[in-house]
Amino acid sequence: MSRFLFVVPPLMGHINPAAGVANELARRGHQVAWVGDLQLIREIVGEEAFIFPCAGPRLNAGQSVRPTSIRGPEALKFLWEKFLIPLAHAMASSIEDAISGFRPDVIVADQQALAGPIIAERDGIPWVTSATTSGEFATPITGMEKIEAWIGRLLDNLHIQFGNSKRPIDPRFSPHLVLVFTTRELAGPTPHANDQTYFVGPSLTGRPPVSNFPWEWLDDTRDLVITTLGTVNTDTGSRFLGECYQALRMKSGHLQAVIVDPGRSLEQLDSGTTEDISADRNILILPHIPQLPLLARASAVICHAGHNTVCETLWHGIPLLVAPIRDDQPIVASQVTDSGAGIRLRFGRATASQVGLALDKILSEPQYSASARRIQTSFQQAGGAASAASHLEHFTFTTTK
Repeated sequence: MSRFLFVVPPLMGHINPAAGVANELARRGHQVAWVGDLQLIREIVGEEAFIFPCAGPRLNAGQSVRPTSIRGPEALKFLWEKFLIPLAHAMASSIEDAISGFRPDVIVADQQALAGPIIAERDGIPWVTSATTSGEFATPITGMEKIEAWIGRLLDNLHIQFGNSKRPIDPRFSPHLVLVFTTRELAGPTPHANDQTYFVGPSLTGRPPVSNFPWEWLDDTRDLVITTLGTVNTDTGSRFLGECYQALRMKSGHLQAVIVDPGRSLEQLDSGTTEDISADRNILILPHIPQLPLLARASAVICHAGHNTVCETLWHGIPLLVAPIRDDQPIVASQVTDSGAGIRLRFGRATASQVGLALDKILSEPQYSASARRIQTSFQQAGGAASAASHLEHFTFTTTK
């Protein structure tokens, strides 16, 4: 059997898909190890995970890679200079330790874990790209040659510092195998994809259990709407969550709603709470939810267009209202609307009235649910973690035989 080393950034949305693939590889008898944040990987993969810990930049709960106050080229500059490049330097020695201590046959590197491919290429180890979203494939990063050239210089410096400066590669795109955790039906045109790019669909994995969810609160005779802004937007989401709450309260006669509010920004509103859900049979506000099993009961989702949340929702054939905030979320939101599976809202300006009208549309007009089910079918046919594991097995066999 083979040895696979997964190299991941300290971001749950990037570790989760890799974890599904790693679990499938382990189930098939392969050995798996990790380089990344010890606490996050253990939280997702389990205490038994074989981890070479990295002491690089770590995001606290509710913190994003970059602030929402900067956008466009400045946001991209911040991402590279304040996160991606420091992370590459922080991970380099742990990757080298893992190579000598684990001796992997293949390195599976997330697109944001730049040091993994650079060191793998230097040491002659086959490497594969794990692309948790299709953002890098849908369009050029900015369409501006100067920024592309600037990124190229940053990567050249990484090659000089701990790679092979005579044979530089783009660590975001393996020339051997790229696994993209979506499908073309959702991603749409992807000019950066090539013959080595495989759209395997979502790789879903279990989450840490959420105790004490009041399942008896749910009323199967009414539509259930879930509102969530993910795990890294608690610092920016209070206004939007408040508008969603007002919209949902106005419609509470014919639906129920669960709002995820980890920052407790809605506590001042007159609503049901985690301590006294009997106060409101229509809206439940919780800091965390068992998202995957709850999605099986839902009729619509309001979210920030985070790739994991969108894919988990469409896996269940549920239409969405998407209000992108940052990073690749505008691209993912466009994919949702272009596919017909949802409606886009303006995160910074959407009012309760606009949220309510859009929610009425996706709940009452059948084309949104039909498009969501079409994406659901494409996800199921793509194979997810099992398909990704099979591609990795085939790649390993052909490169190491």
